[in-house]
This record gives sequence, C-alpha cells and structure tokens, in this order.
Amino acid sequence: MAKAKRMYGCAECGATFPKWAGQCGECGAWNTLIETVLEGTATPAGRGGWAGQQANVKTLAEVSVEETPRFSTASSELDRVLGGGLVDGSVVLIGGDPGIGKSTILLQTLCRIAERMPALYVTGEESQQQVAMRARRLGLPEDKLKVMTETNIETIIATARQEKPRVMVIDSIQTIFTEQLQSAPGGVAQVRESAALLVRFAKQSGTAVFLVGHVTKEGALAGPRVLEHMVDTVLYFEGESDGRLRLLRAVKNRFGAVNELGVFAMTDRGLKEVSNPSAIFLTRAQEEVPGSVVMATWEGSRPMLVEVQALVDTSHMANPRRVTLGLDPNRLAMLLAVLHRHGSIPTYDQDVFLNVVGGVKVLETASDLALLAAVISSLRNKPLPHDLLVFGEIGLSGEIRPVPSGQERLKEAAKHGFKRAIVPKGNAPKEAPAGLDVVAVTRLEQALDALFE
Repeated sequence: MAKAKRMYGCAECGATFPKWAGQCGECGAWNTLIETVLEGTATPAGRGGWAGQQANVKTLAEVSVEETPRFSTASSELDRVLGGGLVDGSVVLIGGDPGIGKSTILLQTLCRIAERMPALYVTGEESQQQVAMRARRLGLPEDKLKVMTETNIETIIATARQEKPRVMVIDSIQTIFTEQLQSAPGGVAQVRESAALLVRFAKQSGTAVFLVGHVTKEGALAGPRVLEHMVDTVLYFEGESDGRLRLLRAVKNRFGAVNELGVFAMTDRGLKEVSNPSAIFLTRAQEEVPGSVVMATWEGSRPMLVEVQALVDTSHMANPRRVTLGLDPNRLAMLLAVLHRHGSIPTYDQDVFLNVVGGVKVLETASDLALLAAVISSLRNKPLPHDLLVFGEIGLSGEIRPVPSGQERLKEAAKHGFKRAIVPKGNAPKEAPAGLDVVAVTRLEQALDALFE
C-alpha cells in the first residue's frame, strides 16, 4: 500500500499546506488547519464501496417502498424518541452534559437487547471492570453482553466484523482514533474520519450503532458539525445532573419525527421510564398561589401538561430584568410589549422572572397566553384556579391565534381532572371533553376578562 500523503487544509478558506501552522498563510485565521489524507495516496480499510453493492440508477416509480423494519430496545420511551424502535444499519448519536446518564441508558439498553440478539459495548473511557461494576449496581443481566475496551477504530471494526453484533455502542466517539491520521483523538479530523468509518461499517453490515458524543460548555456537540450530518439520528439528554428528571429529545431522525421527547427518572437502579410525564410536572402546592398556571405543550406526538411560574417585582434598576428558564427571552420581551399596548398593563418598571417547572424547554408559541396569564397573576397578586388550563398564541395586534393539535391538548387536560380551559376560538371543539368547560377567546382583552373575572 502506498504511503499516505498528509496535507493540512484551512477550514475557513480551503487553502492547503504541507505542514501544520497556527495561522493560515492565506486568510490569516488562527487554529483552522485540519489534517487530511489525500485521496488516492492510501487505501484505508473499509473505503471500497458504500454498502458493498454496485451503483444503479432507478426512477422513483421503480423503487420498491417497504416499511422500515424496526426492533424494540425494551424501553418504550427510547423507542418513542427513535420513532418506534431501532432500525438495522442506523447510526444514533447521543449527546449531553457529563453525568446526565448517557452511558447508563445505553448500558441498560444493551444488557436487555443482549438477551435477544448479539450486542457489543465498546468503551474508550472506562475499563471492563468499571462497566461490570455499574451493571451489577444497576441489577442488569450480565451473562450475554460482550464488552471491549479499545480506542483504535480499525481494531474495533475488525472485532465487530468477527463478532457480528446486531447493536454496538461506541462510548465515546471523542476517544476513538484512526491510524490514517497523526493528530490526537478528539480532534476534528479524527472524529470525522472515525465516524465516517463507523457509518460505512453500519451500512455495510446492518449493525445498529450508538455513538456517545461529548458536549462543549455551550451545550453543543463537540467536534465538527459534519458529525451530526453523517449520522441518522441525533438525541440530546436534557435536565440538571443533580435533578431527578432526564429528558431525551430527538433533534434529527431520518426514520421518524423530530422533537420527540422521552422522559426518564434517575434512581439508584438507573434510569426508569416515566410513562405519564404530565403527572410528574403537575406536582403543585396544595393552596392556590399567584403567578402559577398550567399550559398544554405539544412534544413530538403527544401533549404534555406543564406548570409555568412567574414572579413580578418592582425593579430598582434603570433596565428591569427579564429572566426566563425554559422559555424564549425574546418572546417574553415581545409579549410584555403586547400586554402594555393591547391590555393596558405596563411592566416597564417591573422585574419579570419566568420558569417552567421540571426543567422542560417550551419553545412553541402555544405558551404565549399562559405566559402572560402567569405574569398578570403575579403582578396583581391574584392566584388562578388549580383546575384551569391555558394555551394559545398571541399576535402583535393582540389577537389570539389557534395552535396545532388543540383537541388532543384538551383531552389530556380532561384526563387529569381540569375543569376549565381558556383557548383560542380556532381550537374550540364542537363538543368539549366531559367535565371540561372550554372558553374560546379571539382577543387579548377577552382572555384577560375570562382569566380575572
């Protein structure tokens, strides 16, 4: 095999250089030179063919369309986020903060899958003893799952071809390196090439591969952005590492819907599924308190009831504070302006703090009406009823706009015992769910009258 010729390309302007340097000689950018291997100078393992088949061309009418075969991961919440189960040959990337539970959920999943089919757990961060100790502490079956400690991607793929696992976990992709490059593991080039080899192996062999990814201090996946483009599914673990709830969200899925949400609870026996998350998020104080209201948000394919809390207090600063947790701060500033203009309620001399209970991130516009209801409740020191549900989008002219899946949101509220709902007129059902009084509104003024009559 010919010796591989290495060059260093600038990620900003594309210029190439024979040696690495801290600054690009063409555009002047710093730390942008990335090591690459020129095509044709070497033949790395696994470079021949994408799926081991000869390329052919067909029209769309000639392509046979069949249902994508899936198999269960033995976790209904994980299956939901994956779009109904795991697909053969798929590559799933899981990211999240340290200690959030990435390795725990994958070890639990693989131990259960290994009871039915071959599975391989590859770790580059822990020893085999550490993995075995965690499995015993969690009470997982240990006699079927195979574990390997390795960081060389060529060795990993060679072993996988010999073992022929149906599912394989790589923990983590930042610790893996390829012999074709001289840079250290975790670098842009190493992560990109190692992931590319794993994707090729998955497509050729039909093995489903889970990749664990580190995140930066900003919360984004570490490494090149192309890593997220290469894989089939990208999952993010959300939640506080010292909290009980963990949220697994799909932000990319070639085999299912995006923005699906799986809810887990961290216990001393690992991550447990939460089949009814609304009941968890609605653990409220017994007495009615100002600044608290319940809204129905839509996550993926199901409604979820969450509590929105607001605290409005007199500001002693020139610029009042606007702080949100789980909500869009720019949206809050816009809605407070609408409240002043069309509701005649000023907040320019008030600090406004907003929080979504349970660590849920609500970014859809259906939270607008509930957000303002909580703000006014705190501002006027008037509590809202416990059995009240509010949702709806607010426009800049003060109109209340309908939101998707309004009927399903109302059914979820009725199932949890809510008696009254204030919703947009476009979401008012012809026949309300049993026991639920639905009040339809079209303007912000009507909504305020219905909330504080």
